[in-house]
Amino acid sequence: MKVRNSLRSLKKRHRDCRVVRRKGRVYVINKTQPRFKARQG
Repeated sequence: MKVRNSLRSLKKRHRDCRVVRRKGRVYVINKTQPRFKARQG
């Protein structure tokens, strides 16, 4: 899982990307393309 300082740009890589907040961390998750997972914080 990649740790990035800007997740908004990662969100635009695929149309199924979702930005989710869990336990104080921000995640990009993608059900159809799991390689686009990312974490911030």
